[in-house]
Amino acid sequence: MGIEIERKFLLASDAWRGQVSRSQRLVQGYLVSAAAVTSGAARSSVRVRIGGEQAWLNIKSSTLGPSRQEYEYEVPLADAEAMLAKLCDGVVEKIRHYVACADHEFEIDEFLGANDGLVVAELELDAVDQVFERPDWLGREVSHLPRYYNLNLIAYPYSGWSASEREGRD
Repeated sequence: MGIEIERKFLLASDAWRGQVSRSQRLVQGYLVSAAAVTSGAARSSVRVRIGGEQAWLNIKSSTLGPSRQEYEYEVPLADAEAMLAKLCDGVVEKIRHYVACADHEFEIDEFLGANDGLVVAELELDAVDQVFERPDWLGREVSHLPRYYNLNLIAYPYSGWSASEREGRD
C-alpha cells in the first residue's frame, strides 16, 4: 500500500443516508496503545480489524494529518478474534457506510458503544491538495484533531467529550 491520504469530516446533515450503496459492521482494536503512539514511544499504530468474515492487520505511521504511511494484510479470522480478545485494551465498533459522490467514495463511520453518536466521513485521495466535489451534507474538516482518530476513541470515547469537542473545535 505505502501512503494513505485520508481526510476526515463531520457531517452537516443526514442527507447522505439516502445515498448509501452498502454498509458493513467493523470491530477493531489496537496492539499498540494510543499512549505509546502519542508519546512517541511507538512510531506506528498497529490495528486488528474484523469486517464480516474477513480480518486485517493494519500498520499506520504515527504522524498526525491526512498523509501517513499505511500497510494492510489479511489475517485469519480466528487469529484476529484472539488478538482482539487477548491483546487489545478495548475495541472500537462502528457501521461503515459507503457513499459515492462524483468520482469519489466517502466512507461514513457511525460509531457504536461508548462512541455512540459520533459520525465521521472519511475520503481517501491521491494527493493532499486534490480537489473533490463537496456534497451539501459534508461538514467541518477534523483531519487535524487527534481525538477523531479511531486509535484515540478507546481511551477517550465520544461519550466523555465536551460540547465544543463534539462540534470539532480545538
